Amino acid sequence: MRKRAHHRQAGTRPAAGQRTNVLALVVPLRAGAHDVVVREFVAAAIAAAGAREHALLLLTAEEGPAALRRAVSSSVADGVVVMDVEAADPRVPVLLGLGRPAVLIGVPDRPRGLGCVDLDFAAAGALCLGHLAGLGHEHVALIGSPPATYRRGSSAATRLARGFTAEADRRHIRAKTLAWGTTHRQTLRGLDALFARHPDVTGLVVHNETALPAVLAGLRQRGLRVPEDVSLVAVCPDSLTAHSLLELTCLAIPARELGALAVETVIRQVDGDSAPETRLLVPELTARASTAPPRLR
Repeated sequence: MRKRAHHRQAGTRPAAGQRTNVLALVVPLRAGAHDVVVREFVAAAIAAAGAREHALLLLTAEEGPAALRRAVSSSVADGVVVMDVEAADPRVPVLLGLGRPAVLIGVPDRPRGLGCVDLDFAAAGALCLGHLAGLGHEHVALIGSPPATYRRGSSAATRLARGFTAEADRRHIRAKTLAWGTTHRQTLRGLDALFARHPDVTGLVVHNETALPAVLAGLRQRGLRVPEDVSLVAVCPDSLTAHSLLELTCLAIPARELGALAVETVIRQVDGDSAPETRLLVPELTARASTAPPRLR
């Protein structure tokens, strides 16, 4: 998939030492990818590339590392930005073997010298738990990404859950981590199971942007008011909270900032101005109307 064409014919490799001012961006199309996050990443990357007089070639590599190798090795790209990174990402050795500057949006367990930019998701999970604990909530739950996201080892989802659980252990807070699909029916069933087993849960962290509207609707259907009965923290791009009638407390995923930062980072590497490094952005939580101290029961 190509979003912005370049005057050179795709598939024609540049001569040694010749710059094309083309960057490749590998984007996910798989089911369960966070659509709003992906769109904001891509929009910011396109804008940042254009501001630096670079074209952006969008590639999808859903067939695995071999497809990535074929797509990138046959393109004119000076450098590569890869989204949707897994903890044990099989694309890492492929990228190393291509011999081109590459930046990952996400952090695998073993980056092996590749540049990485991301939100510090472990700190984000801890910050969400800490916010609820600071308000006095003693039993909380994380509604995480869909199960398929964890099965394939998504770096962001896994790190946030670990940070959430570790902070709960540190504060001696009872915490549950849950994962279900993105449909309205799956969300309602998940909420039914949660409150049937743990009726004293008073705080929720939702790291599943697609299911967020269904979570809010499901709480209303159960007669649970936000924040009077249940406090809720959303982990998503801040722009997504504008569509809610209730002003949501939000741990913002800075998708646009990360998309631009990844492009700028790979351009610096192409220019020889920086070595590969991992850069994690500090999470920011904005407290709004959806969180409050738990009411006395």
